[in-house]
Amino acid sequence: MSDQPSTLVTQGPLADTQARVAALQQRAQVADVTLRSPPPLPTGCCGRGCNGCVWEGFYVAVAYWQEEAELRLEKRNGP
Repeated sequence: MSDQPSTLVTQGPLADTQARVAALQQRAQVADVTLRSPPPLPTGCCGRGCNGCVWEGFYVAVAYWQEEAELRLEKRNGP
């Protein structure tokens, strides 16, 4: 793995984020690695662009989930 966490998604289109999550889940399944469930989609957004929007929290949680998934896959595959 490189020094840059290129697989982390902290913002961007939802479709890209969902594709990244699906790809990590597929890699984990192939490697027989158990991952926790990814964060659920927000349901309470009012659409006003609030500071601290539920979508901001979602993208932060997904980034953390992705980092954890990468670490589990790396640990499984060895150094």
